[in-house]
Amino acid sequence: MIPRKPGPIEAGRRDGRVILAAAFLRAAATAMGGVLLGLHLGASGFGARAIGFIVGAGLAGNAAGTLLVGPLADRFGRRWILAVLAALAAGGGVAVAFAPPFPLLLLVAFVGMVNGMGRDRGAAFALEQAMIPATAESARRTRRFASYSVVSDVGHAFGSLAAGLPALLRETPGMGEVASYRTGFLLVGLLSLAAAPLYATLSRGVESSSPTRRLTPASRRVVGRLAGLYSIDSLAGGFLTTALLSYWFFRRFGVDESALGPLFLFARVANAASYVLAARLAEKIGLLRTMVFTHAPSSLLLMAVPFAPTFAGAVALFLARELLVEMDVPTRQAYTMALVRPEERPRASSVTNFVRTAGWSVAPALAGHLMMATASAAPLVLGGAVKLLYDAALYVSFRRERIAEEA
Repeated sequence: MIPRKPGPIEAGRRDGRVILAAAFLRAAATAMGGVLLGLHLGASGFGARAIGFIVGAGLAGNAAGTLLVGPLADRFGRRWILAVLAALAAGGGVAVAFAPPFPLLLLVAFVGMVNGMGRDRGAAFALEQAMIPATAESARRTRRFASYSVVSDVGHAFGSLAAGLPALLRETPGMGEVASYRTGFLLVGLLSLAAAPLYATLSRGVESSSPTRRLTPASRRVVGRLAGLYSIDSLAGGFLTTALLSYWFFRRFGVDESALGPLFLFARVANAASYVLAARLAEKIGLLRTMVFTHAPSSLLLMAVPFAPTFAGAVALFLARELLVEMDVPTRQAYTMALVRPEERPRASSVTNFVRTAGWSVAPALAGHLMMATASAAPLVLGGAVKLLYDAALYVSFRRERIAEEA
């Protein structure tokens, strides 16, 4: 009996599961690397300013990859590009494990797109974001993005917990601090590489049937406005990479990865819960209101973290912030994809995600300088203030837009 060829709906669902599995692995690697990067570099003799430049170089590589992924994906094939990105990330993790000299480390971080943010927001994320809408009808698109975000943050939580591995390894006789971190980063590289063979199993349905070389004038105007606003938010987010936050908690309260790993684990669990709430809330008050009305309070909580007198108080404020701060992620993704035509999604995703990673790449070096030159908490306060500015500008600019999901 000849096996029945799966129909478009069945193939789409299967592709969706593969994308989720790959996103989980990539997110786990990103989160683990984000927690350990600052600690590993610090133990290897790098200061806060150098760490900021290295984190910035990695995020600059992410920005460049994100900008290129739109035009390259439909030229060479989305599956092939995703596999190449997984291999580059794996190489970056392995190279960082051995902490080469500063100039070489900058190059390694850039080419390997080393993500000190601790969140998976790179080139592969941008391409998958453009592929997901085809797996669901418009009425359920926000929920599909929410599912993707939940799986990603479960991966983030797993990676954050795995970041405690070096502390366990140091209990082994003969295992030093640097060697334990090196082992951790080798695991980061392995997790990144594990996503590559999954992409080979995707169907041809994930490839574009009608690729476009440019956006229409109307879409270009919309994407340009979004990109400008997202750049403000990303600049603020670049002050708040997991690597620098881990370093701040260490400097302020003297805690190491044995405490920071669980902290960021619970932060990712809070993020995952927020995605489900965001999808439900968006169905009631709309995508834009959900984005703004949850994001602004999270910025106020962030600005309060440095004023907590104890580690427990700072953790409580930080986790409350994490419960709100990511509610704009699935809603923003759905909102952006809804404002352009299906064939324009890879280009729109590439541009809007590029400005986000570009902002992240600029800010860490400045944040590291501020931590050294002024107060260690300066990035938290300044980052929160800029995010408030972004929320107000986004709402004013798009409050009159209407999209199909909210028809």
